Amino acid sequence: MFGIGGGELLFIIFIALMLFGTDKIPEFARTFGKFMANLKSTTNEIKYEIQKSAQTEDLTKSMNTLTDSFTREVEEVKESVAPGGIIDLNENALLDDPLNPVKAIEEDIESLTGPIKRKR
Repeated sequence: MFGIGGGELLFIIFIALMLFGTDKIPEFARTFGKFMANLKSTTNEIKYEIQKSAQTEDLTKSMNTLTDSFTREVEEVKESVAPGGIIDLNENALLDDPLNPVKAIEEDIESLTGPIKRKR
């Protein structure tokens, strides 16, 4: 019990009797018993809350499954609507397009000023 041997426990009881006397020891024992009962009750409440949240977690898992299936459906629709069946989400894809006006303006500025380099 708490790494305390028999001899150590007897010594602790002897010191408690010397400090508090025989009339106060039963009162301390009752108080300690109430404390342990309260601790056990609190522990059981915490276990109940954990089990309740685990049941809620099952609901969360089913919602994640539903969300994943919805996401797959949306991806299939995107593929069917996009030209060629593939949507290019590369942000540089528009800049590489020769018909893009931003690319044309960028080329005009570079031809006038040359490449812009940072000075440190």
